[in-house]
Amino acid sequence: MNNLTVHTRETAPEQSKTLLDNSIKAFGSIPSLHGVMAESPEALEAYQLLHKLFQATSLNAEELTVVWQTINVEHGCHYCVPAHAAIAKMMKVDDALTDALRNRAPMPTPKLQALHDTTLLIVRNRGLISEAEVQNFYDAGYTQKQLLEIVLGLAQKIMSNYINHLADTPLDERFAAFI
Repeated sequence: MNNLTVHTRETAPEQSKTLLDNSIKAFGSIPSLHGVMAESPEALEAYQLLHKLFQATSLNAEELTVVWQTINVEHGCHYCVPAHAAIAKMMKVDDALTDALRNRAPMPTPKLQALHDTTLLIVRNRGLISEAEVQNFYDAGYTQKQLLEIVLGLAQKIMSNYINHLADTPLDERFAAFI
């Protein structure tokens, strides 16, 4: 643990207070991750923007969950795996999908499997995937736009997963049931 501060609205730098207000509006309180990020208002603002943009992509709730959790599990993020299990529940994603992602089990449909496989390839190979692998993604029904959207989700998850590793971010009580 690197003893990074988990800020409250009162302890956060002045420039982070409005951003933390956004977190309170969205989540009802300040998630610990946001409290850690508040030390750098720029990091918190970037993360909030990436989250908002990724949710506005052409991917549906199941597909967002596949991208998020594929990355979270691959990165071994102690905070984001249960947090996104809770978010998936709020988005009414079937628990079986969340369980499959957590357990590295097959996806329930070939299309979701292609999304999972492509996301893993992008993460593991740092974006260097073959034309045949990209074609498999397209053949499953996805587009160039969605290939780029995976990278957007990865940018968001790199921020959260890596910061959680650095901070050993304490898990919020509301996510504890999803460990």
